[in-house]
Amino acid sequence: MISPRNAEQLPEDVWLLLIEDDRDTAGMLVDLFRAERYRIDVAHDGYRGLHLGLSRRYQVIIVDRMIPGIDGLDLVRRLRRVGVTGRVLMLTALGELEDRVSGLDSGADDYLVKPFELDELLARIRALCRRDLDGAESLPLGAGRLDARRRAACLADGAMIDLSAREFDLLHTLAADPKAAHDRSRLREKVFPDTSAKSVVDTYVYYLRRKLGRQVVRTVHGRGYQIGTL
Repeated sequence: MISPRNAEQLPEDVWLLLIEDDRDTAGMLVDLFRAERYRIDVAHDGYRGLHLGLSRRYQVIIVDRMIPGIDGLDLVRRLRRVGVTGRVLMLTALGELEDRVSGLDSGADDYLVKPFELDELLARIRALCRRDLDGAESLPLGAGRLDARRRAACLADGAMIDLSAREFDLLHTLAADPKAAHDRSRLREKVFPDTSAKSVVDTYVYYLRRKLGRQVVRTVHGRGYQIGTL
């Protein structure tokens, strides 16, 4: 029996996404992760995994390579293509060098061959969480920055402007890929998956501009929105 770590050693609100079609394996891993005090969502096929991966920001996404619907390699490629930056651990029974290389080339951060030891799995999850936290703590916004721990924008003079969860998620999505012009429909799908209101992205861009200035989000005519500066 693996003992859970102390709560103070854990980052707050660490979310994992497990995409595994074997329900017995998935159930065992869910129990393990919950014992470790992780928050977790589960999908048993690639389509559901893709939907969940676009619906919430997960620190680590654990993907079985051989899943129905969309296979693990294609799923990871699709998530990376739309700007999902959470760390990905690929689980597979395919352990040849070329299989590991193809998994990493698809956008995965780590690769673990079945069968595996649970202690090693947990160690790899912790390492990926640390890497995700290090990479996501702060994103530049011109002379300011986006502080992921505080869910706030830090101005050049050091002042902190608190953001709502949706405001932060929208700004983080834009800032994570600063050169891209983000299509409204894609932003709605990723940041606001629980609403079909076509104006929701424009509404939250208005909120961000009202709090942080019009320059924080640029309108790219005919294409969507792009991160600006503070």
